[in-house]
Amino acid sequence: MKYENPKAIRKYEKKLAKLQRRLAHKEKRSHNYYKTRKKIALCHEKIRNTRKNYLHKVSHEITSENQLIVSENLQIKNMVKNHHLAKSISDVSWYELTSQLEYKTKWNRRDYIKIDTFYSSSQLCSGCGYQNTGTKDLSVREWICPVCGVKHDRDINAAKNILEEGLRQIA
Repeated sequence: MKYENPKAIRKYEKKLAKLQRRLAHKEKRSHNYYKTRKKIALCHEKIRNTRKNYLHKVSHEITSENQLIVSENLQIKNMVKNHHLAKSISDVSWYELTSQLEYKTKWNRRDYIKIDTFYSSSQLCSGCGYQNTGTKDLSVREWICPVCGVKHDRDINAAKNILEEGLRQIA
C-alpha cells in the first residue's frame, strides 16, 4: 500500500513567509515584534503537530495490520543533499516514522527488520531477479523487465524486494 505525503510544510509555507516578512519590519524588542514571533512559533508548532499526527496514524495502521515490518535503513542525511528533493524528504520525516515503527512494533510484540542501505531494491525484478541498472534515475517510475516482461511500479517493486530480503534474513 502506498501512503501519500501530506506535505505539511508546503501547506503553511505562504503563511510562514508572510509572518516572517512582517517580523523583519518590526522594531526589535517591541511588543508587536514579540507578538509576531509568537505567531511564527505557533505556525511551526502547527506544522510539527500535523506531521506527527499523520505519522502516528500511519505507523499505527502499519503495526496493527502486519506481524512483520521490514524497512530499508535509509541514509536520510545523504538524501537531503539533493537540492531538488531536500524539502520533500525533510517534510516526510522518515526518521520519525522509523522510530515510531520501532517502538510500536515492540509495544505490540511484532517483528521489525531494517535491511541494508545498499540493497538495490528498486533495481531488481521481483519476479525473476534481473537487475536493471537503468532504474537508478529517480525519474524512472515504471519499467518493464526485459527477461520476464513484467511491468513494475518502482515503489511497489522495491517494497516487494525489501519484504523478500527481510524474510530471507529471518530464515
